[in-house]
Amino acid sequence: MNIDFLSNHTDKIKEVSEMIFKEFVVKNESDMQFEDVVKHFSNTKDNEFPITLVALENGECLGTVSIFENDLKIRDMYKPWLASLYTNPEYRGRGVGQMLVAKTIDVVKELGFNELYLRTEDASDYYRNRGWTYLETVSDDKYEKIDVFKIKCI
Repeated sequence: MNIDFLSNHTDKIKEVSEMIFKEFVVKNESDMQFEDVVKHFSNTKDNEFPITLVALENGECLGTVSIFENDLKIRDMYKPWLASLYTNPEYRGRGVGQMLVAKTIDVVKELGFNELYLRTEDASDYYRNRGWTYLETVSDDKYEKIDVFKIKCI
């Protein structure tokens, strides 16, 4: 398995967009359109935000993760953020997500950051069990409970 920047695999933009649209846009009842998601992923970079990584094996995209400067407007003092971690269901349990997160931490460290943040509404135990430090629970205009975590980029 290889973890690389989506910007190096532009042929995977639509596939990644479909994953994220189904998992994070449709399920969260966002009014964002699929074309907006494709446009977003068409503009990701490898050395400035937003950055998107993909897990590839034999030409197939197994999963993805992004790095945003900010993923929670009410906490703009935290940056950068791990966002949209997704592994295709048929590849779960193989360490794809952990490899994507490890590469994300490496990229963030190379960019000069000492910490990485994330928000989750429903996967707190997943991150706690993988060494992330719980910071706080907040709410915004859409969610009543958002857990915020951080990890040191050492």
